[in-house]
Amino acid sequence: MKLKHWGTAALAAMLMTGSALAAEPKVLRYAFQIAETGFDPAKIGDIYSRIITAHIFEGLYSYDHLARPARLIPLTADGMPQHSEDFRTWTFKIKPGIFFADDPAFKGNKRELVAEDYLYAIKRVADPEVASSHWSEVEALGITGLAEYRAELRGGNKNFDYDRPIAGLRALDRYTLQLRLDKPRPRLPQTLAQTDLYGAMAREVVEAYPGKTMEHPVGTGPFVLKDWRRSSRIVLEKNPGYRERFYEAEPGADDAEGQVLLARFKGRRIPMIDRVEVSIIEEGQPRWLAFLGGEFDLLERVPNEFISQAMPNGKLAPNLAKRAMHGYRVLSPDVGFWVFNLEDPVIGGYTPERIALRRAISLASDMEQEIRVARRNQAIVAQSIYPPGTSAYDPAFKSEMSDYDPARAKALLEMYGYVDKDADGWRDQPDGKPLVLESLTTPDGSQRQIDELWQKSLAKVGLRVTFKPGKWPENYKALRAGKFQIWSLATSASMPDPQDFLSSLSSIYVGSQNFARIRLPAADRLFERTAPMPDGPERAALFRESERLMTAYMPYKHKAHRFITDLAQPQLIGYRRHPFKQDWWSYVDIEPVKKP
Repeated sequence: MKLKHWGTAALAAMLMTGSALAAEPKVLRYAFQIAETGFDPAKIGDIYSRIITAHIFEGLYSYDHLARPARLIPLTADGMPQHSEDFRTWTFKIKPGIFFADDPAFKGNKRELVAEDYLYAIKRVADPEVASSHWSEVEALGITGLAEYRAELRGGNKNFDYDRPIAGLRALDRYTLQLRLDKPRPRLPQTLAQTDLYGAMAREVVEAYPGKTMEHPVGTGPFVLKDWRRSSRIVLEKNPGYRERFYEAEPGADDAEGQVLLARFKGRRIPMIDRVEVSIIEEGQPRWLAFLGGEFDLLERVPNEFISQAMPNGKLAPNLAKRAMHGYRVLSPDVGFWVFNLEDPVIGGYTPERIALRRAISLASDMEQEIRVARRNQAIVAQSIYPPGTSAYDPAFKSEMSDYDPARAKALLEMYGYVDKDADGWRDQPDGKPLVLESLTTPDGSQRQIDELWQKSLAKVGLRVTFKPGKWPENYKALRAGKFQIWSLATSASMPDPQDFLSSLSSIYVGSQNFARIRLPAADRLFERTAPMPDGPERAALFRESERLMTAYMPYKHKAHRFITDLAQPQLIGYRRHPFKQDWWSYVDIEPVKKP
């Protein structure tokens, strides 16, 4: 090798250029297809807001990024928890030396994470003034004394006293917290691993910005919010004070992709990128074109109308492969469904004719056509509410939920008096009033096609449905308030345990996960029985019983489990969709593409 002499000026220029290149920030750019609602973990419920909060706040536990099936690991916790033999007392230790991101609320001090921060986050969910949609989940945990105190407040119109001792929420010392429960909860750590919902919060921050917690999130996580233009653009940057964490994972020995990722990144300090810029683009075509034009590093959830151009037959299109792009396709742990408001005067209720109407709508809905035409075969028909990846999912299970039978639908409607009384071509209610169904919807092209197919399917049996368009956050607000008749949406699993999905039938979850607002004693008993039980055949049988209840009363029409297809530009390295956790930015890198 020959050494070449460089002059001083040339050498200085070279060093400056190298330094500038090294300092170039690594930026991840992609788009959400639905707008966020805000960034207060206690107040949000939509998946897109939860993706953001998962990178700002940290729970006690998370999931191994590469392990399949999912494996729980400590995040801020110092090891796995200790629990009593009856699973009613849980003790968690926190690693010392973890700090919140800098914020003026801390008055120039470094603020260490302590046990009280997790207790405070739970108390906020219980505070009636916060109006958290997650209260029903926390209530179901049965934390000793918490529900009783909340009931006192609701009756006496008092403010929540965060300093009041709660028997089931105790900080044993600075780094140790203990939860005491009224009933056994064998899978409690899975609930607490929803870091996007149960991340630690600093009381000083909440009190420093009254009424602004949705726009001023401060956590211990790897990213901080730098800019937010509602429903338009969200910018986050790497938390400069984030502790030392390194890429560690345990993929299975037969997981070739996981082993390659581990070999490439093991031991790297995370996060590896410096900045994340998220746009909100609701229409599929602009998102697709922006990705092809290089504006985004990732096309998260390829729009169905472009699947054949992106991943025909499940393989990356040749023209995209030539551009060194990467394609990913997984069966998502989610379920799409229509929800019927059981408090609605037209479609709700428990009388035989109302149940018959909902079941007729189900039987008249051609899910195979929706999947084939509108979803471009990017889904499989759902037999129940329990999605792939949860312990209640059985790929061999078959139910009436998936049946398409217009003849049976017509027979049911006629049997219970839903006939065309005024000869206008549409069925009327048994009392002679016009029968017009109304569904919330969103104003995007793919949903319009789904709506049109459904409208035609119902028309074949004489049912008329109209649509009320609105932005997703507006529709979600109406859903929680019970001010709707029908809506089509989807929900995703956040843990392997299916208990959250059974909560869609539990009366204590009305206003949150119980979107249908169903109140059925038999369903409540199922929820109460399954929650404390260990996993096994007896618990599995109860989940099967819940599927029969759903089919019999039809508060929901479970539609499909979707395939999710993502595309990545060549510079995005290490991407892999996890079935449950939302915090993946720390595990990817942006590397300059070498030109030939």
